[in-house]
Amino acid sequence: MGVFNDLKALAQGLRIAGKHLGRHAVTIQYPEQRDEIPERSRGMVVLLSDKETGELNCTACLLCERTCPSSAITIDAPRGEDKKKQLAQFTVDHSLCCFCGMCEEACNFSAIKLAQKYEFSMLKASDFVWDIKTLQKWGKDVPYEDTRRRKNPVRKVGPAAETDGANTTKDSGPEEGEEKKPVRAERKEKPAAAAEPKPAADPAGAETAGSAGNEEGKV
Repeated sequence: MGVFNDLKALAQGLRIAGKHLGRHAVTIQYPEQRDEIPERSRGMVVLLSDKETGELNCTACLLCERTCPSSAITIDAPRGEDKKKQLAQFTVDHSLCCFCGMCEEACNFSAIKLAQKYEFSMLKASDFVWDIKTLQKWGKDVPYEDTRRRKNPVRKVGPAAETDGANTTKDSGPEEGEEKKPVRAERKEKPAAAAEPKPAADPAGAETAGSAGNEEGKV
């Protein structure tokens, strides 16, 4: 019975292998052959540089360091004489990185990215700590879309266009060809002054005046 079961399992295996015989191979011969990695794959963390000047896009805003859940990013950015932060050191510990991509999502200056490169095996754990020079070196040839520049430039309208901080919305004024009607100031009528109350007649004084008149008439 044992030999029969073994032959049965062998026949089932050969039958499955025969179905895929002659079909296109799914596997590749690594490292001679390398498969194309999708754009949104999460490989090593690199720093991106400006495509024209070659300078780092990082502004030392510390958003990626605060967002990192595994504390793999360390940034040293002291303030200079002009009270602005100057990027002195940027370190990423790939042994702590969980490749979640939150640093890339938090960055507003296209400065950090999880590249498509995944071949960075090391012999020591300390070799996974990359400084700013290594991160910039591996990120020089990494393609990215610069989101810092506006694709649709803002059109400035009216006298405010002469200033840099011009308002981009057109105020609701008269259309072309229409005459601008003068605006008259509304006069507010003052409320009529309340009539002063008349003094009440003094009965004693009235009697005195009446008696005086009678005396004059008698004379």
